Amino acid sequence: MNNVTKMLVVLLVIGVVSGGLLAYISDWATPIIKENARLETERAVLEVHPGSTKQIKIDNAGFELYQVMNEKGDITGYAMPNEGTGFQGKVKIMMGMTPNLDEITGLKVLDQVETPGLGAEIVKDYFTGRFKAISTQPEIKSVKGKKPENPNEIEAITGATISSVAVVKIMNDGIKKVKDYLSTQEKKEGAK
Repeated sequence: MNNVTKMLVVLLVIGVVSGGLLAYISDWATPIIKENARLETERAVLEVHPGSTKQIKIDNAGFELYQVMNEKGDITGYAMPNEGTGFQGKVKIMMGMTPNLDEITGLKVLDQVETPGLGAEIVKDYFTGRFKAISTQPEIKSVKGKKPENPNEIEAITGATISSVAVVKIMNDGIKKVKDYLSTQEKKEGAK
């Protein structure tokens, strides 16, 4: 056997063994990753709804949606993860809304790949805190270089306007989905 053939055989064996190990590790890690993602979602739902203690996933919405309650069982609102495109790539958020969807109760950025030191600032409390008690009527807007003048406005991060606007767009898209879903449910219940 010449050297080229030997090298090809060795590389083939290494490739097969490596591929098998990667497949085994993937099979082992996938359930752990899914469980960690589920637990992170549960924590985020309650984080965007301070004072709430229980959540119920609404399965027939066609998207991920949670009804949130306090310990007495009273509905305190809704929580929803939603995602869209930021400046660098995908941004995924969890947002909380009051029961009538007219105000935001909280915001948490779950995943993002924005520019470190600029767009990545969207994960910081000083930015996400701007959304607490923001009106969703008519829709949330971001303003640049000035203080918000209306109850539905937030101030964009200086130097990261695109990322700030992306979060606002993702929230508005999510709010519209929830409003459409709840409106459809009310019509179905009214028809009964």
